[in-house]
Amino acid sequence: MSYLFSPLTIREVVLRNRIVVSPMCEYSATDGLPNNWHLVHLGSRAVGGAGLIITEATAVVPEGRISLGDLGIWNNEQVTAFSNITQFIHAQGAVAGIQLAHAGRKASTTLPWNGNKRIPENEGGWKVKAPSALPFSPEYPFPEAMTVEEIKDTVAAFRVAAERALQAGFKVVELHAAHGYLLHQFLSPLSNIRTDEYGGSFDNRTRLLREVTAAVRKVWPAGLPLFVRISATDWAEGGWTEDDSIRLAAILKELGADVIDCSSGGNVLKVKIPVGPLYQLPFATAIRNAAGIRTGAVGMITTAQQAEDIIAKKQADLVFMARQLLRDPYFPLHAARELGDNLTWPVQYQRAKPAE
Repeated sequence: MSYLFSPLTIREVVLRNRIVVSPMCEYSATDGLPNNWHLVHLGSRAVGGAGLIITEATAVVPEGRISLGDLGIWNNEQVTAFSNITQFIHAQGAVAGIQLAHAGRKASTTLPWNGNKRIPENEGGWKVKAPSALPFSPEYPFPEAMTVEEIKDTVAAFRVAAERALQAGFKVVELHAAHGYLLHQFLSPLSNIRTDEYGGSFDNRTRLLREVTAAVRKVWPAGLPLFVRISATDWAEGGWTEDDSIRLAAILKELGADVIDCSSGGNVLKVKIPVGPLYQLPFATAIRNAAGIRTGAVGMITTAQQAEDIIAKKQADLVFMARQLLRDPYFPLHAARELGDNLTWPVQYQRAKPAE
């Protein structure tokens, strides 16, 4: 058996292999409800052999959506709709995970293919909240700084969303603290200039994420894993750094997090990022080694051998794939053959399985 296709047990959940379908926004929901698009998008990757399938950023409150097309999990109708999807994913032998999110100052924007710009309130937009009254860009909404009461309400919203996720049948929950969304905005001194207990020092800027993690872990069953996605660096002077991420990861581990999903950037415009194959892998390795917590590698991982080497060399414990799985939902089936593994194909597709 290859390293990539070896199972991994996290708490009481067994992943059949180390390939994770990374959260990818589809911007195709109405009123936060998943529909047939999401069933086919997520379900086809489960059929394709991935071990863990994580939904796109799913808003914990309506105003936490990036756009009007975002998924949400703030009501029972959404729970019911998600239940159909989780049942299908689990029937294929994969594990269903959900990413809980709040967009903060990046909320109330148009769909990407319509320009990623502010939606006026008279056209369906809404007031945007953030740690500080600092917009992401001139094209984005100008946010209002959150009050302490609003911050406490946000913690509660994540907790309730986790409870709903459990009702919907998810077995992994991931907190989205990356890519310039609300939890990341609080972490970075470039987006958080508060002077109260939620701003200033490292302890204060990490307070919201620590409170959310603790609140979710309290209601998320002890046998089920909790992931946290972070941007390991802002790639900008004076911003969030790799050293900050290592320090944070150790704290999150103590609070009950099981995996740090290591991405980067997204909080600051016009920064130089050395984009290329495996460019974010060093963050996953550094955090894994220094903080003693499982990590997921993400970012331009496109081949079976790249993914195999990451696991074999213990550079990370999971490989999160996005664009490659958009190109080929059945990448795991093909990768297993390339690596000499005999991954089980769905019985409905057996006639297409290449001869050994």
